[in-house]
Amino acid sequence: MLAYPKFSRCLCVVGAMLCLMALGGAALQSRAASQQSSLKDGEDHLLVLFNTHTGERIHIVYRQGEQYIPAALDKLDYFLRDHRTGDVHHFDPRLYDILSDLAVSIGHPGGEIDIICGFRTRQTNDSLRAHTTGVAKNSLHIQGEAIDLRMPGINTLALRRAALALHRGGVGYYPHSDFIHVDTGRVRQWCFDCPASLLASD
Repeated sequence: MLAYPKFSRCLCVVGAMLCLMALGGAALQSRAASQQSSLKDGEDHLLVLFNTHTGERIHIVYRQGEQYIPAALDKLDYFLRDHRTGDVHHFDPRLYDILSDLAVSIGHPGGEIDIICGFRTRQTNDSLRAHTTGVAKNSLHIQGEAIDLRMPGINTLALRRAALALHRGGVGYYPHSDFIHVDTGRVRQWCFDCPASLLASD
């Protein structure tokens, strides 16, 4: 008869120990998840760019977690200046996210991106329109919301498809000049002077 109360007390002790172990395990999991989230939130976002007109290169962390770095954005604005006039314009930082995510999606995170065109003054844009084709009158380059680019060693058609898959802003393809255009405008696409066979493959 006396064994039953002792047995019950043993069960209570074992149950309490199991409960404490479970709570401790949950706390450890919560702490690990919190640390992982903190690391992710503090992740550095890197860009490696080459300006094909000025010959300049820049290797820069422009965002940490969700916070853009103002000094880095200023350097990128200067890097993407109108090389014809020297004018600098503030760029939409979401463009840098597109470039960074594009490099990741193509399998080359932190890979170098060749910049064909960044900012254009209205004067530069009008001059290009007068002497070349495929330049929009109200190009988003004038607003600091568009960049033309290619990536060394990456097929530009594959780069275009990766940019389209991001579903962010406009994507233009210029196969004869071997570059793509990305911008932060509405989602849309175009292919300048593309053969019908290429359009049919999309």
